[in-house]
Amino acid sequence: MKTRVRNIYLIPYVLWIVIFVIAPILLVVYYSFLDLDGNFTLSNYQTFFTPVYLKMTLNSFWYAFLITAFSLLIAYPTAYLLTKTKYKQLWLLLIILPSWINLLLKAYAFLGIFGTYGFANAMLEVFGIGKKQILFTDFSFIFVSVYIFIPFMILPIFNAIDKLNPSLIDASRDLGGSAWTTFRRVVFPLTIDGVKSGCQVVFIPALSLFMLTRLIAGNRVITLGTAVEQHFLVTQNWGMGATIAVFLIIIMVFIMFLTGNRKRGVL
Repeated sequence: MKTRVRNIYLIPYVLWIVIFVIAPILLVVYYSFLDLDGNFTLSNYQTFFTPVYLKMTLNSFWYAFLITAFSLLIAYPTAYLLTKTKYKQLWLLLIILPSWINLLLKAYAFLGIFGTYGFANAMLEVFGIGKKQILFTDFSFIFVSVYIFIPFMILPIFNAIDKLNPSLIDASRDLGGSAWTTFRRVVFPLTIDGVKSGCQVVFIPALSLFMLTRLIAGNRVITLGTAVEQHFLVTQNWGMGATIAVFLIIIMVFIMFLTGNRKRGVL
């Protein structure tokens, strides 16, 4: 009886997965085997392995790696300090709050900040440096991307550090461990799951960014996400766009497998 009731409750979940996960993926795979005329072809996959798309793939990985690395470097000490503050939940809420704002609005806000007559250039003039071309550069693209993704990196790391048993840190110090040794041998290994989750949440969407590459980088940064947008909205080559999407899905699943939490056997 209990098994039957449990199976009934599973029906909405299974339907959701089939309609909104499995069906779209199958549709993308189907379109990846079609050419511009709707005929079956393998040329899309052959085209993907040309130098142009392989270079684009490497660029996507490189920028996603930089965004993830900078986010982690900022997020980890921030999350650690948050766990030591008195009103840590309030401060965490204030950090997460900007993520509720629409991405397009934040992108346009940075267009004003980094523009020729924006706040950033105004501050450079105050310090006597003069106006610089900040917008439409790699720096502006990475800076804005890190700003947008950093709350998603902080949250899982904060939860991992906050759950850490403080007696383990005290024990390490009592045994003569320095602050760095305690962090390296105790704190970081015990919070590595939070780091993996944060890297997963940041790296995967950063791999397929396309809006920021247009608005902030001015198409100076070309990624696989940009190529997918171009093929679906500009060239109308849905087959090639779907092919790139297939490889993005494969890459994302592989990354999720690498960063996933694996249960360790008990000796």
